[in-house]
Amino acid sequence: MLRRALLVMPAAALAAPRPLRAQGSWPARPVRIVVPFPPGGTTDVIARLVSQRLGTVLGQPFVIENRAGAGGTVGSDLVAKSPPDGYAFVVSNIASHGVGPSVYRTMPYDSLRDFSHIALIAEVPSVLVVNANSPIRSLADFIAAARARPGQITLASPGNGTSSHAKQEILKRAAGIDTIHVPYRGSGPMMNDVSAGAVDAMITTLVEAGRNERFRLLAVTAPQRVEGWREVPTFAELGYPDLVASTWFGISGPAGLPEPIVARLNAEVLAALASPEIAPRLVETGATPRRMSAAEYTAFVAAEIRRWAAVVQAAGIRAE
Repeated sequence: MLRRALLVMPAAALAAPRPLRAQGSWPARPVRIVVPFPPGGTTDVIARLVSQRLGTVLGQPFVIENRAGAGGTVGSDLVAKSPPDGYAFVVSNIASHGVGPSVYRTMPYDSLRDFSHIALIAEVPSVLVVNANSPIRSLADFIAAARARPGQITLASPGNGTSSHAKQEILKRAAGIDTIHVPYRGSGPMMNDVSAGAVDAMITTLVEAGRNERFRLLAVTAPQRVEGWREVPTFAELGYPDLVASTWFGISGPAGLPEPIVARLNAEVLAALASPEIAPRLVETGATPRRMSAAEYTAFVAAEIRRWAAVVQAAGIRAE
């Protein structure tokens, strides 16, 4: 319900910003925003929320296109190979641009060289989740169950090579447990199976599971307890400091985008994140808006690649 509410912007909010096309020739036609995951997940929700405002203020539709596959790399590669003319962008994220370069033996693109990184949009903590009727009521219960039944507890992720997959491996190594990774092609079918009890647990974002009564949240990867979910402990306070990590989402285009387009889109994304129509909606789902220049976001992506390379190597994570 909450995800659907996010996508319905009030008419007054949509009408308030004045189109800015008169200030330049871009955009002169609809702009494509590739979401490299299926509809309904966190990436899709955040993209639709921000793209609505961009289309209003820039005077052309910002059209969402879902191109899922291979932990976000399929859709990202599509944009990496698009002309750098300002009409194709991707919702870059921790899976496709941070974890993926280390998880996949071969990548169709370079996360830095092949993209113009424009703006970070938001960071979202992840949560370990079971269905609401599960006998597992805490992280301690989950670890005890995994130790009692090694190689039998199933733990879902939205795909091989995603940050959820990587966080699973960190938890397994830190807690000394053996669980079965069950990868899905996106969050929707994963959440359905966990809620039905077909899979024991999952690691997903707070946006997806936080307000969903079908699930019980066991622990969150935020550095401190999250406002609105104060009853959910952090992994760190429960003795797992390696599981402090956010899932992040930004906007990027092909390498070689003209600087005026980069600067203008960065300014409009930052304005959207500060707007009273969008900022509270992100926060109430568990997302934290982040305001960075294009250069800062590029440096952020580079730092995330280095960070996750060390994690992936230590955990021995691989995806084909």
